[in-house]
Amino acid sequence: MQTNKNNFFYRNGLSIVVLSLFFIFLFCQFITGWHVKNDELSEVKLPSLTLFQYFCSPHFMQATFENWESEFLQMGMYVLLTVSLRQKGSAESKSLYGKEEVDKEPVAHKNAPWPVKKGGFILSVYNHSLSISLGILFVLSFIFHFTGSLNNYNEEQIQKHLITSDWKEYFVNSQFWFESFQNWQSEFLAVASLVILSIWFREKGSPQSKPVDASYDEN
Repeated sequence: MQTNKNNFFYRNGLSIVVLSLFFIFLFCQFITGWHVKNDELSEVKLPSLTLFQYFCSPHFMQATFENWESEFLQMGMYVLLTVSLRQKGSAESKSLYGKEEVDKEPVAHKNAPWPVKKGGFILSVYNHSLSISLGILFVLSFIFHFTGSLNNYNEEQIQKHLITSDWKEYFVNSQFWFESFQNWQSEFLAVASLVILSIWFREKGSPQSKPVDASYDEN
């Protein structure tokens, strides 16, 4: 059966499916996190949270943004590292020799993005707009994670009748950095796995894989 290449889903299927999975799993996280938080509150004889109260709670904020933070860090670093670093035989690396299409200087043409046509400072920023945007998303996620984690920590301290912390004290608290590092290390393990495994293993039809008959040494 011939595929209609003008079909909206055909042209956008990857982003549609990935975003759908994101929202499904975020909803599952939200519901299960709500139950976890209410179980914790019941243990200290405090009233349960409604769904809306949990949505606005630092518990949900901290759990969500500590993961987003690590994802944007990993993607941003990966984009930057693949500019100059190589891995022999990996589908995730540029060739060991010569320049590639992505290395050429941008040339203005009829269908070029407007920053390319504009040139100058605008083009200089656009040259690095992917890493810049991922960096901004990382910083925002880091701030929201820190805020949620601080407020969640202080809520728990109040429930235990212990001393709370201000943001300066909490910034050097091992609890916050434990939440970050446990996610950061797993993200870079996942990237390393893809880089290294793609040297020897294949997935026919995937742009993340080399052709099935490609040699192990070929990039």
